[in-house]
Amino acid sequence: MKHLAALYKKELLENVLPFWINHSKDEQSGGYFTCLDRTGKVFDTDKFMWLQGREVWMFSMLYDKVQQNPQWKEMAEHGAAFMEKYGRDEQGNWYFSLTRDGQPLIQPYNIFSDCFAALGFGALYKIDPKPEYFRIAKDTFDNILARRNNPKGSYTKNVAGTRNLKNFALPMILCNLSLELEHILGSEKVNEFIPEVLEEVMHVFYQEDSGLVLENVYEDGSFSDSFEGRLINPGHAIEAMWFIMDLGVRLKDEALIHKALKIGLHMLEYGWDNQYGGILYFMDIKNHPPQQLEWDQKLWWVHMETLVFLAKGWQLTGSEACKAWFEKVHAYTWEHFKDKEHPEWFGYLNRRGEPLLQLKGGKWKGCFHVPRALYQVWQALEKAPAFVAQPAAV
Repeated sequence: MKHLAALYKKELLENVLPFWINHSKDEQSGGYFTCLDRTGKVFDTDKFMWLQGREVWMFSMLYDKVQQNPQWKEMAEHGAAFMEKYGRDEQGNWYFSLTRDGQPLIQPYNIFSDCFAALGFGALYKIDPKPEYFRIAKDTFDNILARRNNPKGSYTKNVAGTRNLKNFALPMILCNLSLELEHILGSEKVNEFIPEVLEEVMHVFYQEDSGLVLENVYEDGSFSDSFEGRLINPGHAIEAMWFIMDLGVRLKDEALIHKALKIGLHMLEYGWDNQYGGILYFMDIKNHPPQQLEWDQKLWWVHMETLVFLAKGWQLTGSEACKAWFEKVHAYTWEHFKDKEHPEWFGYLNRRGEPLLQLKGGKWKGCFHVPRALYQVWQALEKAPAFVAQPAAV
């Protein structure tokens, strides 16, 4: 696995990061361009707050953990300055998108703008401990908690009281965000918070009878036999399981690591397309037609996060199933998503594994899943674990 660690490191440092450094920085108006075509040319100048926050986090994290490269720190500070100046409404909620020069475009309906703003400013505070970075990260996290039971607030489309569902995405992200912000929140606060998110992810959305993770359940945790309630997103659940394994390492909880490993492997087996290879985007737990027309597409983030899950699982447990699946997913991902002619990776493939779009970044894809996964896999395959759980049958 050492040779693969070197491959992921090289791809991160020599291919993917230079692409974003060379093409995403808006020298004129601040912040980052994310709508970049195959060669890095800007094709739209709107700025999406969740992608701005993700890129601030990426360069801050790499400066902290890999190398104190002044260019990386300057990139992070550049994006944060734009966000701090233009990104929030009067109540401190982060807009979904802005014009190039910072005028609000889309209201702060999406709490994930807040999640990644908190993530970005929290990471920037680690490498440049300015009080305003701390305050923005802490205030934003507190705001997330205040909104968590009604994330979209007045912007929700649903009629209250008819089918009140809660979504897997927020507790899943909070598993990771709480650890990333421990230096802001304090260990005591994180210790109080962890059992709550673990309960949601591992007992409410996870269905013991099927071994699958649902995307939506009723507020009391029960099953909703509807499009939303039957929805399965294999990649989402697999990504969540490496967050849970990180929590297991922090808690020194071997049983939690193995349970996350078991769930993630089952989700991967369930979501794998045996006809064409790759992981399906959306599925229906009762095998009804999904409402998402893109259900059979193969997406970059699903496969990148699966590689992280498998690398961590193999590292922490020695699972042969993880190793075998890693080799299989690695081969598919590098063959189909990596652009062999230009830097960065394709994001969207059809079911047969052919690129649907030539873009390298857009409204949903930015400087995040590809570089984060390259970093995480590199680290997992290269470094010895903090502790090694005894191998268990999975």
